[in-house]
This record gives sequence, C-alpha cells and structure tokens, in this order.
Amino acid sequence: MNKRTFVQALLATVALGALAPTARADEPVKAVYHFTQGVEEAARGLNNISNHLDADPSAKIVVVANGKAGVQFLLEDAVDPNGKPFAERIGALASRGVEFRVCNNTLTAFKIPKEKVAMEAKIVPSGVAEVARLQAKEGYAYIRP
Repeated sequence: MNKRTFVQALLATVALGALAPTARADEPVKAVYHFTQGVEEAARGLNNISNHLDADPSAKIVVVANGKAGVQFLLEDAVDPNGKPFAERIGALASRGVEFRVCNNTLTAFKIPKEKVAMEAKIVPSGVAEVARLQAKEGYAYIRP
C-alpha cells in the first residue's frame, strides 16, 4: 500500500468512526437481540439475555422478533423445546427491564391475530426497520443469539 492510499484509508476509517454512535462511559450498554429462527433460538437467546443481565444488570436490552418462526415464542401458549411455557421467562425478563418488540409485517403476512401476542411485547411496524433504527439512531449493539 502506498502512502497516499494509506492516508486515504486512515481518513475514511476516522470519518466512519466519527459517524458511528458512541456510548459515554456513564451510559448503560445497549443491546438489541434479533430473533428470527424459532423456539430453539428463542430459548437460547432468552438464556443469553438472562446471563447478560446477571453480568451487567444496568444493560438496556431490546428483543426484536420477526418472521413466522421468529415471533413464535411471543405467541400465546408458546413452549420451549423442553415443553416449558415461554410466558414465565418473558415476564421475568420484562420485570428486569427487557423490552420485547414484534414485527407487525409478520403478523399481517401470516394472519396472526395481535391478541395472540404476549402482553409484554410491543408491536412495531417492521422488525428489520426497528433493528436498523436501534443500531443507527440509538447506538444499540446487534446480537444474534
């Protein structure tokens, strides 16, 4: 790499870093967990979130679910791979400050009644748009369970 190319690359890196949202040391870590793959992913992801909060109780965590498989754990009577209802785990995490958001596009596309969605979940217009907004506008780290 010649000197000019190196300088251009360095300037581009600095510029991109200046545009990225950054957290201050006194702000909590913010993470968006993105669920799209079904109840096995959800079970694993909810365990990860619980462990995350055990290690960092001040963390701000949002779960965004989209796609037919991705929203299943947030529906009435959903059970994990061991047959345990998700409702209890969702309620426990919500009581620790975790926010759950579900994609309205998915509900509409698969004709899932909004009444079947867990009461802890907020319905957002688009799951992927919500993930992008949280990352770009609010500085959330993206985590895929």
